[in-house]
Amino acid sequence: MPQQLPPMIPREALFGNPYRTMPKISPDGASLAWLAPDEGVLNVWIKELGGATERVITRDKKRGIRNFMWAYDNRHLLYTQDLDGDENWHIWSVEPATGIVRDLTPFQGAQSQVVAVDPAFPDKIIVSINARDPRLHDVYLLDLNTGGLVMLVENPGDVVGWLADSTFAIRGADAATSQGGFELRVRDTGEEPWRTIVTWNPEEEGSAYGFTEDDEGIYLESSIGSDMVQFRKLDITTGEETVLASHPRVDLSDVIFHPVDKRPQAVGFNEDKLEWTILDPSIARDMEILQKAHAGELHLISRTLKDDLWIALYTRDIAPASFYVYNRDTGETDFLFTTRPDLENAVLAEMRPVRFLSRDGLDIHAYLTMPRDINAENLPLVLNVHGGPWARDVWGYHSEAQWLANRGYACLQVNFRGSTGYGKKFLHAGDREWGAKMHDDLMDAVQWAIDEGMADPKRIGIYGGSYGGYAALVGAAFTPDTFACSIDVVGPSNITTLIRSIPPYWEPMRRIFTLRVGDPDTEEEFLNSRSPLFKASDIKCPLLIAQGANDPRVKQAESEQIVDAMRECGNPVEYLLYPDEGHGFARPENRLSFYAAAEKFLAKYLGGRVE
Repeated sequence: MPQQLPPMIPREALFGNPYRTMPKISPDGASLAWLAPDEGVLNVWIKELGGATERVITRDKKRGIRNFMWAYDNRHLLYTQDLDGDENWHIWSVEPATGIVRDLTPFQGAQSQVVAVDPAFPDKIIVSINARDPRLHDVYLLDLNTGGLVMLVENPGDVVGWLADSTFAIRGADAATSQGGFELRVRDTGEEPWRTIVTWNPEEEGSAYGFTEDDEGIYLESSIGSDMVQFRKLDITTGEETVLASHPRVDLSDVIFHPVDKRPQAVGFNEDKLEWTILDPSIARDMEILQKAHAGELHLISRTLKDDLWIALYTRDIAPASFYVYNRDTGETDFLFTTRPDLENAVLAEMRPVRFLSRDGLDIHAYLTMPRDINAENLPLVLNVHGGPWARDVWGYHSEAQWLANRGYACLQVNFRGSTGYGKKFLHAGDREWGAKMHDDLMDAVQWAIDEGMADPKRIGIYGGSYGGYAALVGAAFTPDTFACSIDVVGPSNITTLIRSIPPYWEPMRRIFTLRVGDPDTEEEFLNSRSPLFKASDIKCPLLIAQGANDPRVKQAESEQIVDAMRECGNPVEYLLYPDEGHGFARPENRLSFYAAAEKFLAKYLGGRVE
């Protein structure tokens, strides 16, 4: 076996803008739109399906567009944009035929969200906006032709999500309860009183997808009566629930709905990798053809209203994402593009699902990416901790894992207790365990890697963003003899100030934080004991901290207070502040700046390669 790492992959190829991404077919099947750079900034491009002439139709000059959709009128494309990462998203429209671009929700300091679109109402959408009260999203009907807004429902003070039926009436509402759970409310018409039909207590998980085809039921995900989140159908007259799909070991991961009548057609469950279960026999042949046509996990991301053409996405660990147009009549797939052609011939590393037991007996799922072409022994290891924490890592192409493996590090990504996807018992095993048992799982992962002989105990680094950034600070402060270095990106250092400064539109869900993490009004001493800020003097390893100045979730002060504490103690800390970023780095120049600094930092303290 060769004992030399593969050729160096340029950071630009890993973290720069994609070549193209997110293709979406127009509802009538005539046109294709996608995201691609224009003068270095991601914008929306368009062409006739099968045609050769391509043109850019949006003019974002700074942060780039990351989400867009076709309106059902085939005349407008809709996209969202905020200001320098402040997450006050506005909904914009662009008309490819005329080039007219409009801000449809021009409310300064307010956030807008798309609630519903429906082919029966092609020139209208339903949106929610928190312009009246920054804590609450009210619901409006928006006319795409005139830009007119008509309020449909005023938020009573606790609703965090809305559901429209097939007549475009708002008849469902997800509300946060004062106990820290959620309840689903419905009404028989758009004018009738609301009634609660399902209540999820703080130990249960659940939410609504939307109304059934006949508007007499609602499709749900729910764990009531089950450890795992199941896919269910709720009869809103009787309250009876029918389980449509479930898995014995993991939660529901994804649902495919028909583009017109919204009936569920397939469900996905992700234990180690995503697997589909077919509910609608009419797509069984198509899913079989697609799953055999190309390697990787299959995702459907766009369909015509006639449902004759699909856009399929394939994700793999050792290749960038690739997109195809699938013709249901012929059963053929036509290649569109891959997101990063520069990586097509690169030597990428396998991401391997692994498992181990925590010290108290929990089954922990993780993903391990090892450097190629060298012995997997006594390597420097980077523990790459996901954010959330109520989220999870998944298998597939992961730019950071490939970057680390290519530079000579083992990369270990752990779904520690408190992560989603593995049932409510596993999720809630993380309640009130920030900096405690959640961190123990990460330490057990490190020990597992050492015991397996793959990790050098003297060359262990910890890195993450958001909650992962907090975990990186905890690793340095609470277990100072384990880590040789730590990298925190937009991570909180003081849980009390984190919860007290949550964005106003999270206010209805504050009780979830106080239950799962702790209450800053009554348990400040407890939260301080779990906050790395107050153990900054115990930190021995060097820190690299990166922060977006406009982050509404983890404020700039969360980074600066621990930077100040480190400097007062005389401990080494490098601080990167990006004035035009929020909770993460959207601009490629900022991403490349950060990863260049992180690469140099890791090499200095763990011994990997530098481009």
